[in-house]
Amino acid sequence: MPEQIPYIDIPVEIYDNPEPRCPCVLLVDTSGSMSGAPVNALNDGIQQFQTELIQDPIAQKRVEVAVVSFGNGVDTVCDFTPVTSFLPPRFEAAGATPMGAAVVQAISLLEERKRIYRSAGLAYFRPWIFLITDGEPTDMHTHYWRQAVQLVHEGESSKKLLFFGVGVQNANFSTLNELCPPNRQALKLRGLSFGELFKWLSASLRQVSSANPGATQLNLPPPSSWASIDV
Repeated sequence: MPEQIPYIDIPVEIYDNPEPRCPCVLLVDTSGSMSGAPVNALNDGIQQFQTELIQDPIAQKRVEVAVVSFGNGVDTVCDFTPVTSFLPPRFEAAGATPMGAAVVQAISLLEERKRIYRSAGLAYFRPWIFLITDGEPTDMHTHYWRQAVQLVHEGESSKKLLFFGVGVQNANFSTLNELCPPNRQALKLRGLSFGELFKWLSASLRQVSSANPGATQLNLPPPSSWASIDV
């Protein structure tokens, strides 16, 4: 019998736009400790992120955004969508911090999206995962955390993804750095500078998306205006 090829449902926006894609997952902590000013600043920052990306004609065609939150469980708030269709969510803070399970889900989303790109014959840039958290994982002693650390480190070493970790306020940086790749320590957000953070992220994605897929040397803007390295 001939080999059975799995059916992949390719979204219409893939066929309508032959440009190479730059996928980015926003992985955001919406646990109870983010309530009040932190989650409000996060919401405003994501709105700014969309506003700035949509003003760039190249990013409009190439950048795709997905959002995964973790608080009351792990939720794919938004699957991959072009920035022109991206509707910034408004989060409410509640629940625990299942960070490991959220990372595993985010990487699964990326792998599925890359399968769609390949099936449609589209080139794509190295995907980004951008994690923001103010705590430490409540699933640290489960297989989810071990799997998350393994997937991030393997994905980085094989150049399948770029992983950025950002800690807010009382985040546990020793734990966060266990998850982050050894060559890219977690960044510590200055206060609640989410606006500057997302301004940097949108500028970085615009720069990446204007390059050629497969480019290995990218000089990203320095994050010094909104972050520091916790030592």
